[in-house]
Amino acid sequence: MPTNFATGWPYLALLAIVLGLWFWERRSPEMVSRLEENIISALLAVITLVAFVQVVLRYGFNSGMQGALEFQRVMFAWLILFGMSYGVKIGSHLGVDSIIRLLPAGAFRVVALIGAGATLLYAVVLLNAAWLNLFGANLSTNWRQTGAVGYWTFMFDRGTGLDELKWPQFLQSVFGLQDRVQRWIAYLMLPVGLALLAFRSLQAFVAIWKGERDLVIAGHEAEDLVAAHKDDLSEKMKA
Repeated sequence: MPTNFATGWPYLALLAIVLGLWFWERRSPEMVSRLEENIISALLAVITLVAFVQVVLRYGFNSGMQGALEFQRVMFAWLILFGMSYGVKIGSHLGVDSIIRLLPAGAFRVVALIGAGATLLYAVVLLNAAWLNLFGANLSTNWRQTGAVGYWTFMFDRGTGLDELKWPQFLQSVFGLQDRVQRWIAYLMLPVGLALLAFRSLQAFVAIWKGERDLVIAGHEAEDLVAAHKDDLSEKMKA
């Protein structure tokens, strides 16, 4: 049976990441935003570059990079898991708000708070759902099956490698690494991304409560785009 520290240190690490990001953002919000945007851009660029090189090698030289597809899947998962918190931060997640916009101001605010709270609850449950047993849920009490943190910790303890993605030979020789890249490295963004999602959802909830923000989604983005290009479309139709 693992000790409390063995199962608890990942939560402390996630808390340190979130608190560090919060303090840093209070001092330099522009720098944090640039960092988040650069990480997303870098992940997208790496995915595109690997796909392009793989196509060239496959059809131009009848060759290819071993583990390229698995690497792209991992990077795409990282892009989604990291990007979802940034989407909440800037309010870019699309949603349908045509009905709730008809509600009175007070009711609209309550529904907006429920939306932000539901997103926060979603992230917390995926991180660790064992606490739901306190409310009568019949969930597994095995720490490995309680959520993303338990699953990642299990992979970290086992050190199981991915199916195809391997470390370069020189890294294996210099650092004594095992042949295949460990799954805990590939899955690292799972708990980190969910922790960031919970943090950004909590921020959105507080901002809605204070009246600094309307919704956690961007329901009118399509309308704004249509309105912005309405004149251009009219001119093209006349031409």
